[in-house]
Amino acid sequence: MLDVLGLEPDDERVYRALLGRPNSTVVQLSDPLSLTQDQADDALSRLVAWGLVTGSADGRFTAAPPAMALGALISQRRDGLRAAEHALVTLAEEHRAAMTASSIVDLIEIVTGIDAVRHRYLQVQQAARTQVRTFITAPFVALPPDENTAEPMALGRGVSFRAVLDRAVLEEPGIIHDAIDSLRNGVQLRIADQLPMKLMLADTELGLVPLATTPTGEPGAVLLHRSGLLDAMDTLFETVWRTAHPLALPADEEAETTVELETEGPTALDRRILALLLAGVTDLTAATQLGLSQRTMHRRLRRLMDIAGVRTRMQLGGHAVRHGWVEASETRQT
Repeated sequence: MLDVLGLEPDDERVYRALLGRPNSTVVQLSDPLSLTQDQADDALSRLVAWGLVTGSADGRFTAAPPAMALGALISQRRDGLRAAEHALVTLAEEHRAAMTASSIVDLIEIVTGIDAVRHRYLQVQQAARTQVRTFITAPFVALPPDENTAEPMALGRGVSFRAVLDRAVLEEPGIIHDAIDSLRNGVQLRIADQLPMKLMLADTELGLVPLATTPTGEPGAVLLHRSGLLDAMDTLFETVWRTAHPLALPADEEAETTVELETEGPTALDRRILALLLAGVTDLTAATQLGLSQRTMHRRLRRLMDIAGVRTRMQLGGHAVRHGWVEASETRQT
């Protein structure tokens, strides 16, 4: 837990032990912790240097109070991070100025190999400071959505995420559950009939365009730095975003799959069905993603049409939007 402050695992173990056993010697610490005396002595030396432990002339050690010692260490780290942030701004400006005069070779980086593409995919999100925008298409070669560990970390930093999904992606197994998790975490999702490429943009500084395969058969990608080409990718994303259909699936856990239905109105599962169908998903795909048979799907839709007092799917969609059963497309944000 304290490794974020620069402590090694042995350091933390020794410090925790000293909290309960003040005035302990190296021998008294090493045996219970299954450390050699040299290992315990090295850990104590580091802890003393950090100011987390004090030693006496007779070779006994005592842990400094955590609130005081760790608090001071955290403050130092915080001050260091602030200084690093200021340095980052300066370095970014220097880099931007240098890239302005760079050749095209410096503005484009070719990335080859699945591991390298995965690393860059995560790194681009980690570099974002305000927003990440993505085009998501199938198949998922380098990193499936449920393995994207950088997204929740960036969201936790306050980075906004907007993603456009190719309609064919909705046929991928488990994608609806991944979409619900993303929506719950604050990601904005939209559906497009067909996307021209995979794409990820971090602010207006970096862009990653995965390629299907390189000439050698390996997955590849192009990493774009700030340039006219990156500006074109920016414009492309915003154009597609404005015309894509918002996807807003109810994120609560009432996703029952039985045919016993309430009579008052649509259930959470009904709302998910409507949201998918309004996004242009076929009945078969929606049923498969939600774990329903087509017969159950059709029975639910028939019941919803009866509740709405309509005769066609189009009328049902209009009723659902007007009565708040699903999110209206007029609420799109650009």
